This record gives sequence, C-alpha cells and structure tokens, in this order.
Amino acid sequence: MSVRSVLTLAAAVLIGVLACAGPAAAADPSQQVAAGVTTLSVGRVGASLSALVGLLGAVGGGLALARPDSKGHIGAWARRNGAVTALVAGPVAVAVGGTIAATADGGLGTGNGLGGAFVAMLLGLTAVALGGLARSRTRRTG
Repeated sequence: MSVRSVLTLAAAVLIGVLACAGPAAAADPSQQVAAGVTTLSVGRVGASLSALVGLLGAVGGGLALARPDSKGHIGAWARRNGAVTALVAGPVAVAVGGTIAATADGGLGTGNGLGGAFVAMLLGLTAVALGGLARSRTRRTG
C-alpha cells in the first residue's frame, strides 16, 4: 500500500468524522438520559456491527499474515483474500466507529454506543495494520 493511498484514506476518514461531528456539537448536553442495560439503541447496534466488521478484518489480516500451511479452504482463502479483506473492512470499522463516537450524546454507559465505537476503531486500526503488513509481505515474496 503506497503512502499516497494511506494519506488519501486517512484524509477521507477524517473528513467523514468531522462532517458528522457538527450535529453532535450542536446538541444540548443537559438532556442526557441513560439507557437500560437491555435497551438496543441505534448507537449500540451500529457500534456492535462496526466492531464485528473490524474483527472480521483483523482475523482476515491475521490469517493472511500467518499464512497457514494447511491445504484446506480457509488457508487458501486467507492467502488470496485475507489482506484485501482487512484493508477494506478496517477503514469501514474506523469510519463508522468514529462517526458513532463523534455523535454520541453522553459518556460511557449511557447507551449511545461510545464504548463499542472505541472498540470498533481499535479493531479497525488493527485490521489495517495487519492487512498492510500482509500485503507488503506478499509483494516482496511474490
């Protein structure tokens, strides 16, 4: 992955997060209401789904980096598509997690998905790092 691609991707994610932060900054913070433990809010569902996407990318990047010696279907898939999956799923998880974190009305424990958004961003960054390493290793040996 070239430096130009990384910088372009980082700029796109930053612009997307900043564009969604405007409505959150205009909200009235005095109306914070904590949600129940079993309540499924839009923030919780979105953060959970983006964390799962980030986990999918991290697992794909890890499998591509490990290059399992097994001749099964998972090993063959990981050699071909693991790095690409990580490089696509990682930025998606970072962008969605950043958007949810920027638009969350309250802090942790209020039901807005802030904790899940941080987990999604961490998993997305891990997926991008593993995918980039696997992709560069493929180019060197291929």
